[in-house]
Amino acid sequence: MVPMWMFPLALVCGNAFILKPSERDPSVSVLLAELLKDAGLPDGVFNVVQGDKTAVDALLQHPLVAAVSFVGSTPVARYIHSEGTAHGKRVQALGGAKNHMLIMPDADLQAATEALVGAAYGSAGERCMAISVALAVGDETADALIERLRARVRHLKVGPPDAAGTEMGPLVTQAHLERVRGYIELGVREGARLVLDGRDLKVAGHEAGFFLGPTLFDAVRAEMRIYKEEIFGPVLCVVRVPDRAAAVRLINAHEFANGTAIFTRSGEAARDFAREIEVGMVGVNVPIPVPMAFHSFGGWRNSLFGDHSIHGAEGVRFYTRLKTVTQRWPGAKGVSADFALPAKQ
Repeated sequence: MVPMWMFPLALVCGNAFILKPSERDPSVSVLLAELLKDAGLPDGVFNVVQGDKTAVDALLQHPLVAAVSFVGSTPVARYIHSEGTAHGKRVQALGGAKNHMLIMPDADLQAATEALVGAAYGSAGERCMAISVALAVGDETADALIERLRARVRHLKVGPPDAAGTEMGPLVTQAHLERVRGYIELGVREGARLVLDGRDLKVAGHEAGFFLGPTLFDAVRAEMRIYKEEIFGPVLCVVRVPDRAAAVRLINAHEFANGTAIFTRSGEAARDFAREIEVGMVGVNVPIPVPMAFHSFGGWRNSLFGDHSIHGAEGVRFYTRLKTVTQRWPGAKGVSADFALPAKQ
């Protein structure tokens, strides 16, 4: 999905494109290249280079690479930006996220619960737009939300992605599985209330798979690492707040500012939230606020390094360079010396 935000605009703006996919997920990039070739794209316009940091550094340093687009973790995004700009390249580097959903007391709680389940546990939480924090306004809202989530999430079907009815698949690697398990253990030690624990899940016939069940924490506090850090797995943290203002302060104080959402029936609350919040993408009763392709995608603070967001109008600006041509044509009698700026044409 992420390269599809990049290469179509790069190509239509007249560039050749090199895709360096994650070494953990190499095969889809080759399929994209094959499809483009079958569609008639000339050789050398869309290219795939596999590899690790060595390949990345080669691209960042190569004199014929004019611009670099990246989506990944914040430490790597920061490195890509600093190294690429040091070699004179234009860089857009999107980093980590910790996306919040604010549930107001007047929200349609059933709709908010269903939206939250999909946004938190879809793709096993392994996407930069996953909702990993639910901010519930008031204990009554939080208690009702937790009960609805508990009833809904415990019946999610976890299994192979190609099996009928599967709602959540495995994590990407064994190492990442252990990392996410470590965060669950950390949350327990930090004092959060573990409502649903996915660590003991076993999928019949796939006991060696990298499966983790959906996990739910309540009573999470802002000083906890499970709140502050991006887990990138099926772990949802519920934070109880007294009002919308407190929620806005929490979101605006977080180091990541990728996406956020509010669920409410109040147009006034939604309008005020959208105005007050300092986050790049905002959803109103939309759990995953990814803009349509004719708009642009990008966060603020440590979620984006560079001056341009991805796709939309910002993408066109990134993959093109501004050229300004100022002209004046002499008349039949010629032009006398002019020592002023050409303000009048």
